[in-house]
Amino acid sequence: MKILVAVSKAPDTTAKITFKDNNTAFNEDGVQWIVNPYDEWYALVRAIELKEAAPDTVIHLVSVDESGADVILRKALALGGDEAIRVNCKPTDSFSVASQLAAVAKDGGYDLILTGKETIDFNDGAVPGMLAELLEIPCIPVATKLTVEGDKAVVVKEIEGGEQTEEVSFPVLISCAKGMAKQRMAGIRNVIAARSKTIKVVEPVQVDQRTETVRFELPPAKTGVKMIEAGQEAELARLLHEEAKVI
Repeated sequence: MKILVAVSKAPDTTAKITFKDNNTAFNEDGVQWIVNPYDEWYALVRAIELKEAAPDTVIHLVSVDESGADVILRKALALGGDEAIRVNCKPTDSFSVASQLAAVAKDGGYDLILTGKETIDFNDGAVPGMLAELLEIPCIPVATKLTVEGDKAVVVKEIEGGEQTEEVSFPVLISCAKGMAKQRMAGIRNVIAARSKTIKVVEPVQVDQRTETVRFELPPAKTGVKMIEAGQEAELARLLHEEAKVI
């Protein structure tokens, strides 16, 4: 089986978020990057588990980004990817990213394509569906379990009030959510070995950008905590009613 796992970089949750160019662009200066957790913890780790069960499985990694993404591709290689491919362009919108991924996937002959259900930077979950459409293969989104039985995948996803199980023949694209696998750490030996692995860099295909970022805004700053003295229940009730408007 041949698996392609799409990974992207995302700011560490402790990164200070600022913007530049009159609030039209994210300021990447000083930002610590991590592998998007849904890509790493669920899509990639599940692919690794499938390879552990069937050692002839091959796992390719792909990311659409500039050279700054090499660090997260090497981390993914250390976890268990066999080869890494980077499409050498700055990701702009979902359609352009999906189009670049599709260009890589079309030539790869992959049975299974795994992605995270969304990225944590822009909470963007549009890429998996677009990618499947461009490849003209089925897409099962937000899956929580995946098993392989012969030439088909058995996939479980949560629905309102329960779970839904689907069977689908390869090739198929599955976006992975919490429950698909458990986070694991790369061993030191694998981290060192990943440093010397080659990341294949391919140039992007021509894609028209269909959306434009007009402006970024930070959420309003949180207001301070108001302390109420013991015995002032009436005042607490007034504040909850008149200011917080929760009762």
